[in-house]
Amino acid sequence: MKHRYRVLIFLFFLSIITFADRVCLSVAGNDMQKSLNLSPQQWGWVLGTFAIAYGLFEIPTGILADKNGPRRVLTRIVVWWSIFTSLTGAVTSYGQLLITRFLFGAGEAGAFPGCSATVSRWFPADERARAMGIVKMARCIGTAATPLLVIPLLVTWGWRSCFLVFGIVGIVWAVAWYWWFRDNPSEMNGVSAEEIAEIGSVSGGKTHHALPWKKAMKRPNFWLILVMYHTYCWGAYFYFSWLFVFLENGRDFSKSDLFTLSWLPFAVGAFANLLGGFTSDTLVKRIGLKWGRRLVGLCGMGISALFLGATMFTDDKVWTIVFLALGFAGSDFMLPVAWAVCLDIGNKYAGALTGAMNMAGQAGSFLTSVVFGYLVQAYGTYNAPLLPMAILTGVSALLWLKIDPTKPLVSEVTAEAPRSAPA
Repeated sequence: MKHRYRVLIFLFFLSIITFADRVCLSVAGNDMQKSLNLSPQQWGWVLGTFAIAYGLFEIPTGILADKNGPRRVLTRIVVWWSIFTSLTGAVTSYGQLLITRFLFGAGEAGAFPGCSATVSRWFPADERARAMGIVKMARCIGTAATPLLVIPLLVTWGWRSCFLVFGIVGIVWAVAWYWWFRDNPSEMNGVSAEEIAEIGSVSGGKTHHALPWKKAMKRPNFWLILVMYHTYCWGAYFYFSWLFVFLENGRDFSKSDLFTLSWLPFAVGAFANLLGGFTSDTLVKRIGLKWGRRLVGLCGMGISALFLGATMFTDDKVWTIVFLALGFAGSDFMLPVAWAVCLDIGNKYAGALTGAMNMAGQAGSFLTSVVFGYLVQAYGTYNAPLLPMAILTGVSALLWLKIDPTKPLVSEVTAEAPRSAPA
């Protein structure tokens, strides 16, 4: 097996652990609210606190991944968040929970910019979308598996035990990553000259390239990508934050129903994520970089908006899950392309650019988390927040008509399209 695919296996499991740790809170959410006597508005702030901290530290950590390399940066990230995952199980008040989740979010920030920095160093241009698709697919697998792991722990030992177990798993990954991984292919023993030639000249040198922010912010692509991802997160973050509380309180799901059905959106999303990456790379070779990325983004987010809206019109448990699964599949079909576009136009600035994109996204995650709780309280129904989520997801789809991955972020960077792509 080529070494870059072994690197991808590590990133695959990192992505699983990342979202398992996040979604653990959502699965245990109803029990935690009852145990700590939290209102819907307070729970919205608990979810939003993670998102705002995660967003604030995305750019600094992405820059560190570019500067210091993903080996050390990802090790620090995983150790930090694993500690605060475990500490979440020790909180006894609303204030303690807010502080712990803020620090958890600050620690986890940069995980996916670190992944993108790794992919930009270890993968050639025409394999990046599928590599990021596999990484993002793994987050769906982790999310799908989380209720299957958490619910038995929750029922047997209570919600506090879940966080201790998940924290330990992260520490194990961090130790293995630091021991085995190297920042650049040329630094790792056993990587052949042929594989290094296949990877080509990417952002793998030891010289740090600081993103020229003034130049970047003059480019329409920069702002289009940020707004696209911000509006995407209004709908997507619901699945990792409010979903399980929504199903229990808004659709009368029992713990047995959650165990049986709640994994479906993420299983479908995992397949859609992988399909989106491969579809985009195939289209790039056949019709060019611009529309090879655009079509996947436009279609995926359009489908997501349609089925998020449709969820408002059914109370049936099965149809609710089906509509939510199709909505999540649409947004995840788009997702690897969003990250691949950052590599297309950013290249050696991949960590900083994806950090900026994800920061804008987490602003959307914060707002949707908090607004969700207030809308539920104001209107007395869990359907109310679905409307703004569907509308903004539709806006994200339309923005793909303007995003152009053939235009570099700054003039000295050239977008790296595969040689076989037509001009």
